[in-house]
This record gives sequence, structure tokens and C-alpha cells, in this order.
Amino acid sequence: MNIIVLSRNPHLYSTQRLVEAARQRKHTCEVIDPLKCDIIIEKKNPAILYKGRVLENVDAIIPRIGSSVTFYGTAVVRQFEMMKVFSVVESQALVRSRDKLRSLQVLSRAGLGMPKTVFSNYTKDASEVIASVGGAPLVIKLLEGTQGLGVVLAETNNAAESVIEAFHGLQARVIIQEFIKEAKGADIRAFIVDGNIVGAMKRQGKEGEFRSNLHRGGSAEIISLTDEEENAALKAAKVLGLGVCGVDMLQSSRGPLILEVNSSPGLEGIEAATKKDIAKSIIRYIERNV
Repeated sequence: MNIIVLSRNPHLYSTQRLVEAARQRKHTCEVIDPLKCDIIIEKKNPAILYKGRVLENVDAIIPRIGSSVTFYGTAVVRQFEMMKVFSVVESQALVRSRDKLRSLQVLSRAGLGMPKTVFSNYTKDASEVIASVGGAPLVIKLLEGTQGLGVVLAETNNAAESVIEAFHGLQARVIIQEFIKEAKGADIRAFIVDGNIVGAMKRQGKEGEFRSNLHRGGSAEIISLTDEEENAALKAAKVLGLGVCGVDMLQSSRGPLILEVNSSPGLEGIEAATKKDIAKSIIRYIERNV
């Protein structure tokens, strides 16, 4: 098969592993920057032009679309879909998962547990918002933040009011979430491929850091999920329509709480923690569907 990895950086660990896994299974694989694709819209003949050549005979694509290029990256994925090319992550599911507010609403409607969350449209009454999630300590997140950037832990109500007012002053939209103390600065990531959990790890923030992101210096170790955690992760992936994703959860006294669902999860941390060939699982997912 001819497989394309849509990635802006061919040197990233995840991109390299996907190419390596595809070639090991005797497929042709190419890395293409979605921002350098020209979309040709024509009746009954959609096409994509890349560096002066028309992309033809493509069997499948693996979108690795960064959050900063979601709009155009998703348009390229949609164009491939119009060309009857299989996508590991569908364009609509990609858009749905990138909108943090929308994805939380979808997860909530499906009955999944999550930290109590408030979104407001630049409210002037920050104290009321703070009270509605149970008061400080609480977590304030930028809607567009990734990898732990734009996430603040406010330990007092005054600090929370100041942060919320500062973000609003910058015209930055935020969500306010209750702080889950019993999680102790750790979260769980379940990696899902084609409706199956192919790996799971527990990420622990470094000392004095409540964010567990590996990019922020956190550590990871393999973990066995409980039945409740497995069911929550699988249901989250299903309701968002994602064939490949990372589901981030907190362990709490009231069961697993979904933090977010990542439609372009990195492979480095999960493969290092679990010693599993996750990239191969993604290629086999393509083989089953093309």
C-alpha cells in the first residue's frame, strides 16, 4: 500500500516510527507537510497538489496535525477523504476533539465522568465562577493550550480571580476545572487503536509540578487499567469517533475522570513506558481497513 503521514516535521519521533513501521510491513510510506498541499476542488475530481505533483494512488493517510494548523490540516484530510482515501483519524472527529469545549460537552452527554468544569464568555463575576467549581484550589486552562502550556493551578480564590481576569484581559478564552487532589499530580493515558487499548501508562509530574505532561519533565510507567478505566477510555474514543487517540484520565475517589482526548497522541512516551510497538498497531489498523 501507499501510505502518507501528514506531518510538518519528518524528524519527530512519532513520524519516524510510523514510517519505519509501515516500511517494515512492506508498504510505501512518505511524509508530507499538509501546509504545502494545494487543494484542487473540481466537480467529481477532487485532487491534491504537492510541490508541483498531483498525489495519486494513495491508499491511506495518518494525520499528525498540530493544534496550531488544525484549520488547514483538517481541510487537507477532508480532501483526501473526498478522494476515497482511508484516514486513520477522520476529519470531523479531528475537529471535534480539538475543540475542548465541544469535546467536553460530547463526553458529558455520553455520561462520562470528568472534573467539574465551567466555561464563561469573559464574565465579570469571576468569584461566582470559582464558587461553582467548589472554590480554590482549581485549574484554569486556555482553550487552545497543548502539552501543559496555558494550564495554571490557582491555590487561593484571590489568585484564581487574578488569573481569570488576566486571561480575559488578553481576550483569551479559558475553562475552569475543579482540582482533583487525590490524583497527586498524576494522570493516566490510554492509547486506543481501532476500538482496542494497545497501551496504557501513568504519568507523574515532577516534584512541585501538578502537570504530568512528559514535555514538562514528568515521568511515565506502565499501568494496568481497571475495568472502569478501560470502559471509560473506550467509550470516550467511540463517542468522539476517533480510531486512534490518547485518552487522558485522572484517578479520583469517584472513579476515572476524563481530562481530554488527544487525536494526535505522541508515540515516544507510550512506547518507552509499555515497550510495545504502537506504531505497528496503527499500520495494522490501516491494513484491516484498506
